[in-house]
Amino acid sequence: MKINNILKLIIAIVICELAGIIGSLFTTPAIGSNWYVGLAKPAWMPASWLFAPVWILLFALMGISLYLIWFSHAKSPDGQEKRRIKIVLGIFIGQLILNILWSIIFFGLHSPAAAFIEIIFLWLTILATIIIFSKTSKAAAWLLVPYILWVSFAAYLNYSIWQLSSNAAEPIFCTQEAKLCPDGSYVGRTWPNCEFAPCPGNIILPKGYSLDSYKVEKVLEIACVSNGDCETPGEYLIQSRCPFVSLCLENKCAVVCPGMESKTE
Repeated sequence: MKINNILKLIIAIVICELAGIIGSLFTTPAIGSNWYVGLAKPAWMPASWLFAPVWILLFALMGISLYLIWFSHAKSPDGQEKRRIKIVLGIFIGQLILNILWSIIFFGLHSPAAAFIEIIFLWLTILATIIIFSKTSKAAAWLLVPYILWVSFAAYLNYSIWQLSSNAAEPIFCTQEAKLCPDGSYVGRTWPNCEFAPCPGNIILPKGYSLDSYKVEKVLEIACVSNGDCETPGEYLIQSRCPFVSLCLENKCAVVCPGMESKTE
């Protein structure tokens, strides 16, 4: 491959990846927002981390496909054929713009409904691109097949989120108040009605610990379901001033010490 062609390949891939970068400017901030967290999502939705590598790969394939059409344009001696390929390239750039627009509508404007309508036009434009590309380069057309399959999946996911969110009650964003519990720990407000979470209770404590007298030495930033999920960091073996135990309190792992009045058996 000539250096000139290698340069064209790199430019084509960069153009496509740039579309992904622009879209991520709207996607990334929204992922951690209250709006996105509060969206009702289907149980089969993939993990959020999966989307970035998939799109990086798809944009790379799109770049290679774009290069093959660009290469055909450079080789074509016929003026009319060159004009046709320019139109094909224009359609390809159009679907890239629609791809970016979807991210703006869904994540930027917080509108799954409008994004679903937009992604239908994106899907049709990709299909048209594949059909037109196939007349110039079969390889270029096949490289876009994973793209349209993923967009088909994304469209169904978009539709599911739209339907689930429209049928769900309007989310309530709770204030960051806290309530002091008898054991010295704090609980905050939770969904669905922003009521305070219950103070630790219904907890089976080991011997020497009682609900009336134990105290929380430290709450760890570890989510838990049961006491078995909690592993106390080794530093507490030295630093703790009590015969501690790790327990799951209010879905957080906590280092718990027996109070002064508790009796160790």
